[in-house]
Amino acid sequence: MQSTLRPLAALPEPGPDALAATRALTGRIRHAIDAAGGAIDFSRFMEHALYEPDLGYYTGGARKFGAEGDFTTAPELTPLFGHTLARTLAPVLRQPGRELLELGAGTGRLACDLLDALQELDALPAHYSILELSGELRARQRDAIAIRHPALLARVRWLDALPGSIQGAIVANEVLDVVPVHLVHWTLDGPVERCVARATGDPAADAGFAWVDRPIADAGLRAAAARLPVPPGIDGYLSEIAPAAAALVASLVERLANGIALFIDYGFGRAEFYHPQRRQGTLMCHYRQHAHTDPFFLPGLQDITAHVDFTAVAEAAVGAGGRLAGYTTQAHFLLDAGIAGLLGRTPADQPGRYLPQAAAAQRLLSPAEMGELFKVMTIARGCDVALPGLGARDLSRLL
Repeated sequence: MQSTLRPLAALPEPGPDALAATRALTGRIRHAIDAAGGAIDFSRFMEHALYEPDLGYYTGGARKFGAEGDFTTAPELTPLFGHTLARTLAPVLRQPGRELLELGAGTGRLACDLLDALQELDALPAHYSILELSGELRARQRDAIAIRHPALLARVRWLDALPGSIQGAIVANEVLDVVPVHLVHWTLDGPVERCVARATGDPAADAGFAWVDRPIADAGLRAAAARLPVPPGIDGYLSEIAPAAAALVASLVERLANGIALFIDYGFGRAEFYHPQRRQGTLMCHYRQHAHTDPFFLPGLQDITAHVDFTAVAEAAVGAGGRLAGYTTQAHFLLDAGIAGLLGRTPADQPGRYLPQAAAAQRLLSPAEMGELFKVMTIARGCDVALPGLGARDLSRLL
């Protein structure tokens, strides 16, 4: 996910329909706050903002991906990403009856590129399943696949919930970063939960929201906060805890009867995630290709994300019966899986074709862009096949 950091005052104004939608969603969130006695935890706020039926960022109709949207993901940059990823998936999917499950397929670009490459590698899955919450995105995905692969559309199916069993592969590209998180504020008196209340004091801000700290009510969240490597006695340290992301990973791995799950996202191992110098956490918002840190800005019209604690992902996966098969940077993963050779298929003496792909590959691989911040974690269950991409520099020591 790529966007440029800018102050709120410099961001584009939404149109009338978008303003009406964000005001309606703001009203629903205010009602939830009132019903909860004056405050809700941030996880509930984030769930409303992203997934409220018809009004949330991922359930409404706003265009989200690409140059005309709010951010750009790796599949939107270049088909090289999907074609390289397919090389890792192919040895698993060549086995009879295997299926591929993609979570949150965006515009359908990655699905199209994977179908392209898997067909070329003689590794088409029996079914390509997509778990997608947004009706608008489902329609875009279906249209994209119908145009690119009309003969393969019958293999693709859209799911409303996780299947009971999966034999094959799971791909979750930039999914865990948008699973709602709790905010915890460490003080000299111990950790408290940072919650969301109505804004007060300024009548002009009555429709907005404000932060309020409350005791951590949930015993599991209290225990998780106590286990984290935040130095004792620190005051004013704020960060995220994501039990819902861990639960999602566990559910996926529990259903993985035989195969692999790939989690691709920006994040760190736990020690780096909760580094003493990262005092304000990792929460980030994306609106019209600009990034900022105010989650209360235009609810429903902007994305809200948090970096991934990959130690928590690994713990959840192993606890559910999986095996950590690989953990490395996106750059090392893509290079080991053969992205350079795929780029080399485009003749360098045709600059109109080659240069855009080379520039996109540079963004995927560069430490200053997506290469280092983005990680790839591979979880295997009942599968010991040697896979391209997993021979890259192993970073599991950092978990």
